[in-house]
Amino acid sequence: LRKLGIKKIRYLAKGKRSIVYAGNYKNKKVAIKIKKAGISAKFVIKNEVKFLKILNKHNIGPKLIYFSKDFVVYEFVKGKEILDYFKTAKIDKILKIIREALRQCYVLDELKINKKELHHPVKHILIYKNKPVMIDFERCYYAKKPKNVTQFCQFLLSGEISEILDKKYIKIDRNRLIKLLKIYKKNQTKGNFVKITKEV
Repeated sequence: LRKLGIKKIRYLAKGKRSIVYAGNYKNKKVAIKIKKAGISAKFVIKNEVKFLKILNKHNIGPKLIYFSKDFVVYEFVKGKEILDYFKTAKIDKILKIIREALRQCYVLDELKINKKELHHPVKHILIYKNKPVMIDFERCYYAKKPKNVTQFCQFLLSGEISEILDKKYIKIDRNRLIKLLKIYKKNQTKGNFVKITKEV
């Protein structure tokens, strides 16, 4: 990492499969993900790189900067976790974040990529410069019918976030949204997706 010119490397966080460090690269702050020693999941880094490459083309995820078989370096996302952001943000900004997060989820669905954690994305969606940024793609996989839009909507309907939205006077018709999600689950078309976005 130092040979690449990355300076001031310091520990940031630890996950089940990897350890994340922060560093400085060309006067920019970066994150460095390294697979934990002894972890049986062989493709932690390979998977992260594979899907970051694809999703960066659609303005999803932190910008990929460098990778090897042992680590990946990407843009550091200094943002609030989505729930913390919602607690203090104004209504218009919350709605903007929800709609953009849904757009990203739909792109993932279109690409047949399943992210898995979006039913509870507290640590997987950070709000950076008033935009939602998804992080952690090591567990992504291809699926015939991905569940990104449906899982994120489950999150919006969950008790924890419903309470926050209620306090902001953001009302989502639960029964109608569930009905639309069932239709979308069977047929993931743009038209069915647009109907979901109109409920928020």
